[in-house]
Amino acid sequence: MQPYELSLTVAADAIRARKLSPVELVDSVLDRIEEVEPRLGAYVTVTAERARRAAHEAEREVASGRPRGPLHGIPMGLKDLIDVAGAATTASSRVRAGHRAEADGTVAARLTAAGAILVGKTHTHEFAYGLTTPQTSNAWDRDRVAGGSSGGSAVAVAAGAATFALGTDTGGSIRVPAALNGVVGLKPTYGLVPRHGVTSLSWSLDHVGPITRTVEDAALVLDALAAHDPRDPASLATPSADHRPGADTDLTGLRVGVPGNYYFDHVAPEVETAVRRAIDHVESLGARLVEVEIPMTRYVQATQWGLMVPEATAYHERTLRAVPELYQADVRILLEAGELMPAGDYLRAQRARTLMRRAWADLLADVDVIAAPTVPATAAKADQPALTWPDGTVESVSDAYVRLSAPANITGVPSLSVPVGHDAAGLPIGMQLLGRPLGESVLLRVGHAYEQTRPARELTAA
Repeated sequence: MQPYELSLTVAADAIRARKLSPVELVDSVLDRIEEVEPRLGAYVTVTAERARRAAHEAEREVASGRPRGPLHGIPMGLKDLIDVAGAATTASSRVRAGHRAEADGTVAARLTAAGAILVGKTHTHEFAYGLTTPQTSNAWDRDRVAGGSSGGSAVAVAAGAATFALGTDTGGSIRVPAALNGVVGLKPTYGLVPRHGVTSLSWSLDHVGPITRTVEDAALVLDALAAHDPRDPASLATPSADHRPGADTDLTGLRVGVPGNYYFDHVAPEVETAVRRAIDHVESLGARLVEVEIPMTRYVQATQWGLMVPEATAYHERTLRAVPELYQADVRILLEAGELMPAGDYLRAQRARTLMRRAWADLLADVDVIAAPTVPATAAKADQPALTWPDGTVESVSDAYVRLSAPANITGVPSLSVPVGHDAAGLPIGMQLLGRPLGESVLLRVGHAYEQTRPARELTAA
């Protein structure tokens, strides 16, 4: 096994035991980037010289008995919405040509302080306003979408071109590409991870979180990120917590909600089969399955778009008027549509969100976790505009991918996507676990228990 194939947890243990040096690990990942990047297009820019300098410094610190923790010497990719001092934050858009960040965003600063090493900035769907990331190819099939908007981050991790990465999630943008590329994606509770220094899409829906190879890896990254930052008005003042799951895979007493509506409607048969099989496996570990009804489902799409569209348009108001021709057509159309939305629609979406949060709080009082598909279908062909369901319903690819992930953004509850198999074409399938606000430890415990008791996954050949 090459160093680039190691999970964060395994690599950290090897570095701590002096069996692997940060220089060896970073060199291996950079070589892997050089090998796969021409085919996959995961990165906006690769910071090879910076990474090698940091790796040598990390090696010296570890050798002198000054390890900073489990992220020390670990190569990471950052979605190119996240500011890194002196580097461009392009948001994968011509609008940001020539931009340079003056300071690190909070999450970049915290990961650097923890010893993580930046190897590059990863592609996003332009300004995170889309679910496909067209610049990037799926890690399992170059002719299929990577998912979005954190497609570059998910593909980099899946292909071994980063040991972990950060993404952002406004309507599923961490979990969707994680599911489509066979890796782990965590959208934390709204406000748990600060967003200062991260380009916004929709400030009341935006989240930042990790994309990793294993659930335990996600917990290690979350521990480095989660702390209050007064520069983010939504940042929560919560006690520090160790989110790492223990070795125990016994889930006796845990109540897992299985939706009887919404989450299994208009879902590809292979996706439903894989997810239900995974849920049955969780039951075999001692959990009790409880059928639940998802509330207010008819309002999900209208509420998601009713919040996101006007907030995104407000953020882009000045540049949209000054340089509209620099935006890609799909994003420009959405931004211009936001200018036509009445204030009353936005206020009604806010009211619907308040009611939805209350209804979900009641739902989660009766179960500890909800288990469901992350996305209703595996990765679509890059030129495929829509999905057609057996009843004749036609749904755009973006609407299909956001449909099952949006409720967690609207309500702010945490959601974890874990790989649970492949379809007949070999494309990955993801299951999402949703929990109570600040219930990340429970989600990670369940995901880790599942992961530890199923056959080990391999990196894609890319």
